[in-house]
Amino acid sequence: MDGNALVVPAIVAVTLITLGIGFYGLRLARTTSDFLVASRRVSPTWNAAAIGGEYLSAASFLGIAGLVLKYGVDVLWYPVGFAAGYLALLLFVAAPLRRSGAFTLPDFCEVRLRSRRLRTLATVFVIFIGWLYLVPQLQGAGLVLATLTGSPYPVGALLVAAVVTANVALGGMRAITFVQAFQYWLKLTALAVPVIFLALQWQADGRPAVTPPDGPTFRTATTVVVEDRATLTWPDGETRQVRPGDELDFAAGDPVPEVSGVATGAADWLLPSAAGDDDRGLFATYSLILATFLGTMGLPHVLVRFYTNPDGAAARRTTLVVLALVGAFYLLPTLYGVLGRIYTPQLLVAGGTDAVVVLLPGAALGDGTTGRALAALVAAGAFAAFLSTSSGLLTSVAGVISTDVLGRGSVPGFRLATVVAGGVPTVLALNVSGLDVSQVVGLAFAVAASSFCPLLVLGIWWRGLTDVGAAAGIVAGGGAAVAAVLVTVLGPPLSGWPATFVAQPAAWTVPLAFSVMIIGSLASRRRTPGDVGTIMLRLHAPEALRL
Repeated sequence: MDGNALVVPAIVAVTLITLGIGFYGLRLARTTSDFLVASRRVSPTWNAAAIGGEYLSAASFLGIAGLVLKYGVDVLWYPVGFAAGYLALLLFVAAPLRRSGAFTLPDFCEVRLRSRRLRTLATVFVIFIGWLYLVPQLQGAGLVLATLTGSPYPVGALLVAAVVTANVALGGMRAITFVQAFQYWLKLTALAVPVIFLALQWQADGRPAVTPPDGPTFRTATTVVVEDRATLTWPDGETRQVRPGDELDFAAGDPVPEVSGVATGAADWLLPSAAGDDDRGLFATYSLILATFLGTMGLPHVLVRFYTNPDGAAARRTTLVVLALVGAFYLLPTLYGVLGRIYTPQLLVAGGTDAVVVLLPGAALGDGTTGRALAALVAAGAFAAFLSTSSGLLTSVAGVISTDVLGRGSVPGFRLATVVAGGVPTVLALNVSGLDVSQVVGLAFAVAASSFCPLLVLGIWWRGLTDVGAAAGIVAGGGAAVAAVLVTVLGPPLSGWPATFVAQPAAWTVPLAFSVMIIGSLASRRRTPGDVGTIMLRLHAPEALRL
């Protein structure tokens, strides 16, 4: 696929359209409110498409398919949790959050609990979550461009960083709303159209089994360049340790060797065996469900979208439409992961399974015009994923940096904050190209679920929450999740239960955060805001009753 001449024009077209729509939105962006919340005039339909555009990130577009290819049905909880998280958001947060009148999550902390220190703590977590989520977006852009064009890894990361920073700095939330709505439909098209051709090709090939009894085989002669350390085991019992850069040659019909840490065999891939007979696997599964289901309501770039609705009722309607749009999208990456076992088994051996989405059309349909055109379409959709999610993340981080760090709640202050907010994750992405995209995004969900989720749920639904209790819960639960992130990314390899606790921390960090918030609030009940009754009425009473 390195020679596909259509990929670069497709990516350039997406980039230019993104910039063009952003400059169109610039004409409508004049005030600070335009930059932060689009003056709260975004309709539910536009807002839902924009949320779908920014929420369906590199982890969704590339990572889900790669995980299904690598681990099988054990990881289907990822798309289920990512989609179902909006149900919790609809039930507990969407409308009251919009009625709070806040512009950012730190704003909500001060409105609800009257605490500047809590606001500062929330600012730190918004920035950390935003940067943690931004790094894999830029990393994925570098991966896609390097895979399809052979360009150096930094090119894709720098391109996305530059385009997104320009769009957000010039037009803010008003501009990126139009961009993200367009990019949702582009991403959906970029996955849906190739799937039709892939399904037809699968049928024309005689419907080869996804999980043949003897395991997957190579359909054509293949040379595999190993990207990750692994232990390979062939059917005759031969074992070999491979390192990055090793080359392995396979003939057509050769079995795919078993790979350490990968569900290569039919039974391992098709059955949730790890979670069924291993307590650690079961714990990791429940922890993943908790992180994805509750983490959505704590993601700053998702929450800021609900500030842009005209009122609470519109926020609820937006969430319902998002559930439909996101649910429809997540059917597609799963199919790519399934078909990848037939047409791109070399990724199981080489590593880099995140590339299955962009490599599958060419592998299944060949290097003809159709295969190249579909590969270019997928590449365009992948770049749209990086651009749209990065835009939302950068807007949320820049908003809190401009108002809470730089102390300049103005348009020039927002633009300066955007450059700062985009520069740090760009530097990080250029130096951590080997991170697993979905794993890092999953950890971002765990941090959000362990910090802002308890704050919002208790802050909206419990009068007794205090600033001391909220701060203690965020530090305990969110801090523990942050520590797990740092150990995973920077620490030594772990094994056994410690590895499970660190890799999937939400099952213990979320209950910890809730418990500490409740106990801390009960112990400091004298710090309950005196106007808590008025605040709760503001959060829960429909706008029509408050006029």
